[in-house]
Amino acid sequence: MIKLSAGTAHVLGIRKLAIDILPTTAYMMCGERCIHDCGFCPQARNASSRTDLLSRVTWSQCRIEDTVHQIKAAHEEGKLQRACLQVVDGSKAIEQVKEMVNHIKKYSDIPICVSTKVNHREEILALAEAGVDRIGLALDAACERVYNLTKSGSWQDTLNFISDAAGLLPGRISTHLIVGLGETEQEMVNIIRYMRELGVTVGLFAFTPVPGTRMAGMKPPELDCYRRMQAANYLMDIIPAGDCRFYSGRLIDYGLTAEMLTEYLKDGKAFETSGCSGCNRPYYNEKPGGVIYNYPRPLTKPEIDEAIDMVIKSLDGRL
Repeated sequence: MIKLSAGTAHVLGIRKLAIDILPTTAYMMCGERCIHDCGFCPQARNASSRTDLLSRVTWSQCRIEDTVHQIKAAHEEGKLQRACLQVVDGSKAIEQVKEMVNHIKKYSDIPICVSTKVNHREEILALAEAGVDRIGLALDAACERVYNLTKSGSWQDTLNFISDAAGLLPGRISTHLIVGLGETEQEMVNIIRYMRELGVTVGLFAFTPVPGTRMAGMKPPELDCYRRMQAANYLMDIIPAGDCRFYSGRLIDYGLTAEMLTEYLKDGKAFETSGCSGCNRPYYNEKPGGVIYNYPRPLTKPEIDEAIDMVIKSLDGRL
């Protein structure tokens, strides 16, 4: 059996939803109840959340054999651009992943990415050999201080392993960073820059409180903060190191004029879902009809104008 996100199940015709934006990636989850204890995750070891949740997305259990045929058809019809395995870490996680990848590859050439906890470089190479296109190694926290408060394990070991993996598979490693866990904006910008220097793709998330998790009582990040971090992530190849300025940890200047910011951000791409190509994660951080952190589609002109205006007006006023 395999779990499919609600949106994926809808795209594959397994269940019907009233949904306005369809996922362009087939999101699948392997395993249940992680051996780790991240404070924000409903799959954490000590969480009392529903076991069919990851972030605020619900997941449906389906037969693997049925699913792979439906993924093949949806990919050939242009409905899906890639498949993504979200792996709940357990004693047989890597074996489960390789088995699932083999099932998909047997029928389809859809690109596959895997988001999992990997401990050894041999496992990275084994996943690549099995046919995994991209491997996601979630850092989540922007700094060691926040990592120690929200996750288990070692920040430095995780950082070192991501660096090692990026050298093993250049251009094929991704990471997740969550805005709103208690980091400063300066800490988030610094880690985004470091990941970019390693050649690691950053998928930016907004912290989402989920009932039953240790951090259920915390609030999501303010939207203007998240927009500044999206812009920083998008502009990182343009902004020279040291040009960003901060006041008490808050970003107040990208080193660009308002006119330059408007020009660079005018297509709205900065505010769309970031990460692997073809991944739009609709409503992963959002409620339908609520605040949109990551747009799962191209923005309208008024939405672009509003987002850019929020970024510029929330800086220090000297642009």
